[in-house]
Amino acid sequence: MRKHFIGAAGLAGAATLLVGCSSAPAQTAAGTDVAPTPEQVKALFADWNNALATGDAQKVADRYAPNAVLLPTVSNQVRSTRAEIVDYFEHFLLNKPSGEILDSHVAVLDADDAIDAGTYRFSLTQEGKPSTVDARYTFVYEKIGGKWLIVNHHSSAMPEKA
Repeated sequence: MRKHFIGAAGLAGAATLLVGCSSAPAQTAAGTDVAPTPEQVKALFADWNNALATGDAQKVADRYAPNAVLLPTVSNQVRSTRAEIVDYFEHFLLNKPSGEILDSHVAVLDADDAIDAGTYRFSLTQEGKPSTVDARYTFVYEKIGGKWLIVNHHSSAMPEKA
């Protein structure tokens, strides 16, 4: 399994690749994978968002690679183990989150790696009241064992109010 190191400059122009692609990329006659289309990469968000909708932190964590790093929106703690990722989502899912992509920029690196970065909005229910949070995101994906998994997910609240 490859480790991914992306510096700040690399993230600035990068786009996110989300995990769990429902529509797997085509294969060549020789059986080797071809790179996914930007649309296929963008569609991975729906799979992740559907995992959120289950309310099951384990199902959300299944979207992440074993060596994934999560820099979550509403926690100061970097999450770099499955247990830490599950812990974050156990708390986050209490708010019944539902995400919507506002702006997406995809970079397909090769047949097994992609990035999707942009902005998204989460609808939440906090203390019984509906609210929204706008945030910036970067998802870095890698195809591992034939499945698209998130290897790096950074999400941070927008610093300025619209």
